[in-house]
Amino acid sequence: MQLTSEHRQLADTVLRFVREELNPHVAEWEAAEQFPSHEVFRKLGQLGLLGLKYDPAYGGQGLDFSYSMVMAEALGECACGGVPMAIGVQTDMCTPALARFGTDELKREFLVPAIAGDRVGCIGVSEPGGGSDVAAVKTTAKKDGGDWVINGSKMWITNGMQADWCCLLANTSAEGGPHRNKSLIMVPMDSPGISRQKIIKIGMDASDTAQIFFDEVRVPQRNVIGQEGMGFTYQMLQFQEERLWGAASSLRMMDNMIDQTIAYTRERQAFGKSILDNQVVHFRLAELRTEVEALRALTWRAVEEYIGGKDVTRLASMAKLKCGRLDREVADACLQYWGGMGYTWDNPVSRAWRDGRLVSIGGGADEVMLGIICKLEGTLPRP
Repeated sequence: MQLTSEHRQLADTVLRFVREELNPHVAEWEAAEQFPSHEVFRKLGQLGLLGLKYDPAYGGQGLDFSYSMVMAEALGECACGGVPMAIGVQTDMCTPALARFGTDELKREFLVPAIAGDRVGCIGVSEPGGGSDVAAVKTTAKKDGGDWVINGSKMWITNGMQADWCCLLANTSAEGGPHRNKSLIMVPMDSPGISRQKIIKIGMDASDTAQIFFDEVRVPQRNVIGQEGMGFTYQMLQFQEERLWGAASSLRMMDNMIDQTIAYTRERQAFGKSILDNQVVHFRLAELRTEVEALRALTWRAVEEYIGGKDVTRLASMAKLKCGRLDREVADACLQYWGGMGYTWDNPVSRAWRDGRLVSIGGGADEVMLGIICKLEGTLPRP
């Protein structure tokens, strides 16, 4: 895909923001296991970066999806994975269905302040009983008068401790089967009956993650997004943008790992020469760089087809699968070349090693991506 001068200007703006507003605070936020999302999002909103692809009538920039991906790739400059992930939830994971299918009233109540950075959103799909099996969610929303009454819980919710609203997937009918009995509902997080519990993770420390409990939570029936019973379909569409965002946001992070490893191994001496001078090291780094460029080409091909109106389920699933596995491969190989320094907690490669492990789990595990690809390839076993 050919990027324009406007794309490059956007990348420069995001890179400058990361270097000036995010990276100087990463160590502090990682230690606190949370970053000030309202403060950071407000600054992003002032720059017009939280609604690049959304309608200007609601505060967006009215640009196509490629600009969101330019921003995603540039956010990979951040010195941790948690903050970019939290930003991506706001821009490309909890808002696409609202922007595409929500009523004008819902968009003015929830999307406008999200684009401005005045409100933080989260996406409520995964549950304690499972994440990747979206059809199996147990949370219910039942009609009572003019309200939905919501009961259940959601797990592994990024931004969950600080979110002002949740785009919630819940069962709204006992009929229609698991793919036609669900709806997406906008839930204000200050509603009575909601409680939250912080989840401690092995990586993505700067991003707060929560389990959220819903006990007889009432929201107006008008808060349903689009058509009742279409929530599973809307969420699957939302996942395509999430998965492409994940692939794009990993590219620069992996390039930076390789760059840092080249610099370290060039200076580090062992047995009379630099670590980098060993063929096994510089050949391996060349292989890894080639793999990153191959993923970049796949990701941007998918983006180009997506903005052209094509179904990119297959390509997005491939990009997500490759991204998760390559994140792990690059981080593990680079950490090895840092030796004992790579095994220290604050080392940038060890942080990337911890943060990147999530990519093969969140947003659809590797095995789910393989199942989707096999289904579209026609290679699944016949019933």
